[in-house]
Amino acid sequence: MRAVTALAGIVLAVPAAAQTGGGIGAASVPSQAQISDGTPASSRTVMQPYIELGQVLAADLRSGDVLTYTTLAAGVDASIATARAQGQASYRYERRIGWGSDLADSDVHAGLARGIVSLTRGLSLEGGALATRVRSDIRGDAPGVLVGNVGNTSQLYSAYAGPSYTGQLGVATVNANYRLGYTKVEVPSIGGISPTLPRLDYFDDSWNHIATASLGVAPGVVATPGFTVSGAYERETAGQLAGRYEGWYGRGDVLWPISPYVALVGGVGYERIETSQRDALRDAGGAPVLDGDGRFVTDPNSPRRIAYRTDGVYYDAGVMWRPNRRTALEARVGERFGSISYTGSLRYQASRSMGVAVVVYDGVQTFGRQLRTGLASLPTNFIGARDVFGQGVNGCVFSNSGTTPGGCLNDVFQSVQTASYRARGVDGIVTVQRGLATWGAGAGYANRRLFAPSVPAGVVLYGLEDESWYGQLFYARRLNAVSGVDLNAFVNHYSSELAGADDVVSVGATASYYRNFGRLGTTASVGLYHFQVGDLDSALSAQALIAARYYF
Repeated sequence: MRAVTALAGIVLAVPAAAQTGGGIGAASVPSQAQISDGTPASSRTVMQPYIELGQVLAADLRSGDVLTYTTLAAGVDASIATARAQGQASYRYERRIGWGSDLADSDVHAGLARGIVSLTRGLSLEGGALATRVRSDIRGDAPGVLVGNVGNTSQLYSAYAGPSYTGQLGVATVNANYRLGYTKVEVPSIGGISPTLPRLDYFDDSWNHIATASLGVAPGVVATPGFTVSGAYERETAGQLAGRYEGWYGRGDVLWPISPYVALVGGVGYERIETSQRDALRDAGGAPVLDGDGRFVTDPNSPRRIAYRTDGVYYDAGVMWRPNRRTALEARVGERFGSISYTGSLRYQASRSMGVAVVVYDGVQTFGRQLRTGLASLPTNFIGARDVFGQGVNGCVFSNSGTTPGGCLNDVFQSVQTASYRARGVDGIVTVQRGLATWGAGAGYANRRLFAPSVPAGVVLYGLEDESWYGQLFYARRLNAVSGVDLNAFVNHYSSELAGADDVVSVGATASYYRNFGRLGTTASVGLYHFQVGDLDSALSAQALIAARYYF
């Protein structure tokens, strides 16, 4: 009976409309149980501000060119773990000062924050924020180590926050959530895209709102199966070309245990999703008019054009398996968005020091909404490694606790996209802690089918697809109380059906050694990086860094 109750708890913890991985996304409205990372209830607060001075050398191994620059940085690492609050924040501002005229001075912001606080019984407030450099156009350069003159990248800022409520209404469990999210992307600083390729728009910013509610009854309370009814409303407005996403959702789910550890699940829902935008203003020759930042200027007289619309019933069915408290598997198949849809999840906690998570997703998305979903899936207790070579947070984020292995943002960061799209793929991550060592691995596949209105003399995106495959390895070992090593390796492969696009491959690895002398910390790092666009454009470079950091 305890196993049956545990099965029911998975369904009742999150609105059923979110479980299917559709317009809302499973990570959009995580429950407190989903975010809990096993942090002890004893009070613990840490705040470590610092300043840093570093020197970087970057060598192009093909041409022999060498660049050097100095970095001046200031940052803070903070965390809190009490009976009512859990959270962690890491932020760094870096000023790069080039030696000579080959490298322009630049600024880099990198940081991540995640937290949750319990306000009253059943009511909590959750939020997250992110600053990083991201890849702009899927057809261009794929920088994985941000050293030297890096093309095809933009500075990104994103944040979300909102309350969650869980309570009882008689025999029913009630859940309600609201999230407000904002994302801002600056224009790319330098090139990285062939001038012969068709011009695409630059993402500007977006505001998104989502409200969800559900009511569920566990199996055996009033009937043999358990059931949940849920609904949601979501809206996003984008600054560029007056983009808009609006979705209404309603759904009913049933959970029918067929053994103490296995249950059949199924659901039927109704949804109405519409994405739209206005035209770009055009000059006498028919070319899009650009503003001072290089973005398309919106035509104020343009009608609102529909990029994607769906309005109707969808359904899915599957199985849930929970043989013990450490393992939970759910898999569903159904019909949605006019085709077969697959969703699922696997969570396995082998021990307190090892965790595995796999998610299969399918939903209509925008860049801002998908980023909010990915940010909400990251742990509140993460490994804040030193920002080697200014990489920022653009891949997998690993947890400090085996109970929540972490999450990856590669699916949304394969490139910044102004169009709406259907996002399908799979993400997997594992984190292991063994004595003085911690290691993690993340891998996945992401597919985006783009939606945009076809306008006269415009770029037609409808139905075209982007794909990416990615993998990342992380290893850290503390050698003694004051020193340690960090190793990172990654591989990415991108392909696109956009006009003029070639396959892009990027591979890289970095290694760092650090040693602290009281409040003074020192770091030495080396890296090797390669990327190739099609059969012609390629780069192979090596990097070296030495830095000193003072903690206040």
